[in-house]
Amino acid sequence: MRKILLGIAITSTLFTSCSNDDDSNNQNTQVEAPLTYQFARGGNSTVNFEGQTTRIQMAMAFSSALNDNTKTAADLQGMFSHMEGENNFSDAELNASGKNIRSKVAASKDYFSANTTVSNDIKNLMDSWIEQQATTVFVNKDVTATTGTAGKLQQAGGGSIRYVNAKGLELNQAISKTLIGALMTDQMLNNYLSTSVLDEGSNIDNNNKDVVENGKPYTTMEHKWDEAYGYLYGNEDNPESPVLDADSFLNTYLNQVDADPDFAGTASAVYDALKLGRAAIVAKNYDVRDAQVAIIRENISLVIAVRAVHYLQGGKEELAAGDTARAFHELSEGLGFINSLQFTRQPNTDAPYFTHEEVTGFMAKLMESNGFWDVTPETLDSMSAAIAAKFGFTVAAAAD
Repeated sequence: MRKILLGIAITSTLFTSCSNDDDSNNQNTQVEAPLTYQFARGGNSTVNFEGQTTRIQMAMAFSSALNDNTKTAADLQGMFSHMEGENNFSDAELNASGKNIRSKVAASKDYFSANTTVSNDIKNLMDSWIEQQATTVFVNKDVTATTGTAGKLQQAGGGSIRYVNAKGLELNQAISKTLIGALMTDQMLNNYLSTSVLDEGSNIDNNNKDVVENGKPYTTMEHKWDEAYGYLYGNEDNPESPVLDADSFLNTYLNQVDADPDFAGTASAVYDALKLGRAAIVAKNYDVRDAQVAIIRENISLVIAVRAVHYLQGGKEELAAGDTARAFHELSEGLGFINSLQFTRQPNTDAPYFTHEEVTGFMAKLMESNGFWDVTPETLDSMSAAIAAKFGFTVAAAAD
């Protein structure tokens, strides 16, 4: 029911490669992962991912603001494209930061350094969604949404009120779920865990000789790996021993997928691979390191796919039940996860499971004509089946 790469996985605490040893790669070096994500040199922790924590917290504040109808388009765009010193957030530390969300969206070295056209297309779509949220959805907050008219819809039984555009799309959900792929997943799988970043320049030689960055206790390779770790666990109270559900992004949805019996073990596979891969960097065993990257890529990609199918099927069920507001909410989350599929990574390849063109086609199909107002069960089932087949699980498994 699931396709998690455990055949070559090293999820125990001990691994020894059988490859021949050489000067640049201690391939016969025994690698032992620590019980928790703790690494030190000279008594000082070598783990640092402050920048990732900052961006996660910016994204959380931004996602909350997407529900605040007092915000203008400029307010929202200011949070998305924050400039150092601007008062875009209620947190003074975030305002003082020179980091922002937009610059890291669709910005991985492997996927977008040579493909700025697609990167800009993705950013521009998010910009347009942000603009629409303020200028179309917020201004119609007191209007009942109907086909072709933005406004509000209340879930059955006096439930939550949802605010949608003219096609029934809850833009705040589409934006937030897209960030899971375009920011967290892309930076993790296609940037910091890529050999083009880990092994860039003199990184291997410096790591082999324990040459640390100026004024820091860690080598560049160690730090890059930690930055990948930070995009998943950076908002945890104790990131060394993550408990999950610590943000509204990748961390939380890894937790939700792992809670499904059909996909149980996904979270531990990722955590164990991150620990062992980091330990392999310390041991200078890059074969073990790269094996862990493959495990991480497949399991994190799986999270995106499972939730895409889950929400498409949930939306289909709510449409059949007559709860339009709840259906549109689930379908909006599904569309965001579909958009995130283009940032997944097939292990041992340079390709996502679904291309930008394929993802764009899926979203166009969902939004054609009157969008969610007209979407059919057949369309949702066909799309769900295509995604599930690519990852090797069943639609029924993800729909639970």
